[in-house]
Amino acid sequence: MMDKFTRHEGVAAVLLRSNVDTDAIIPSREMKRVSKEGLGEGLFAGWRYLAGAGRQKNPGFVLNQDGYQGASILLSGPNFGCGSSREHAVWALKEFGFRAVIAPGFGAIFASNCVRNGILPLVLAAGQVAKIAEWVAADPARNRVVIDLPAQQVEAAGQVYSFDIEPGARQMLVEGLDSVALTQTRWDLIQAFHERRRLSRPWLY
Repeated sequence: MMDKFTRHEGVAAVLLRSNVDTDAIIPSREMKRVSKEGLGEGLFAGWRYLAGAGRQKNPGFVLNQDGYQGASILLSGPNFGCGSSREHAVWALKEFGFRAVIAPGFGAIFASNCVRNGILPLVLAAGQVAKIAEWVAADPARNRVVIDLPAQQVEAAGQVYSFDIEPGARQMLVEGLDSVALTQTRWDLIQAFHERRRLSRPWLY
């Protein structure tokens, strides 16, 4: 089971870059663990930390700036999460505290991994994302973004934006179901299938 995603309000970090790939989200050198834990430290490591300075923070990177501390929503550009299919990218985002990424588009495998780990990959038009980002940047701590997943709406910049999401993905997030738990909700159908199969092909049982 995962944490349910129904209505979420949070600080939104602005990272309006196109084609942010999974190696930028979690560089391969940061993937030293066999578990999901500890990956948040390596999130955007190539940008968050100064080159050749260990873990010295880059003051120019959004997640290191005071106004964006505690950010739980990420605003980014088109094709976010492209590149390799590493699930570590999503694990790193989740451990850092992100519940949603809002962008004009996502890498398909990345988006699927998000849903299966309790993060909402929310698609809005590029112009809408830019408008929200401008509003957020004026006062990040105060100008918080609200996402209502059951209503499929984003509240920001004095407006309400509607978004689409595949029904199965919406169910998983709203009900907090991982892939196994989602399958278990269809147990009656599975049992009925096996009963029919048992009658038609008893030798298999």
